[in-house]
Amino acid sequence: MHHYFIIYKPYEVLCQFSKEGDKKTLKDFFDVPSDVYPVGRLDYDSEGLLLLTNDKKLNHRLLNPAFAHERTYWVQVDGDITNEAISALNKGVTITVDGKPHHTKPAKAKRIDVDQSVPPRNPPIRFRKNIPTSWIGLTLTEGKNRQVRKMTAAVGFPTLRLIRFSMERITIDGLQPGDMVEIEERELYRKLKIES
Repeated sequence: MHHYFIIYKPYEVLCQFSKEGDKKTLKDFFDVPSDVYPVGRLDYDSEGLLLLTNDKKLNHRLLNPAFAHERTYWVQVDGDITNEAISALNKGVTITVDGKPHHTKPAKAKRIDVDQSVPPRNPPIRFRKNIPTSWIGLTLTEGKNRQVRKMTAAVGFPTLRLIRFSMERITIDGLQPGDMVEIEERELYRKLKIES
């Protein structure tokens, strides 16, 4: 039987169930059947939406670049982001992947106001009174290693906080870090725009 869980991965949690040193893992927060695992990954220092399942077919559909699923990130950046930087992100920027230059696919980037809807981070980001921060929504259809951070750095606005908000029509709206919701197969596939 297939299981599907939507979770909000907290900050500084490894995207795995097996222990690694003294770092927290998904096992510290989520109690799921032993054959359930994360689809894709979120870095240790990123937070937000992650799917847990034992459905291998879904894993293939979401991770194969040919299917180009939209993933939206809420990104807090260092500085007051400019229209030029947003425009560059929309067109695609050149980042380094595995030591080689990679021009990212066009993205959908826009300035957003999320102050009300984002839970506080523990520990909080470093606060500097004289340097503003801003939030952008960034929607990608590819997922290179640390791509969002590399993209915002490439346009001169380093990432301070990174939250994956959605995959297609599945979101973490209403969830707090450490929350988990089980979803049934048909509903999940519909929200991911996948034929089951």
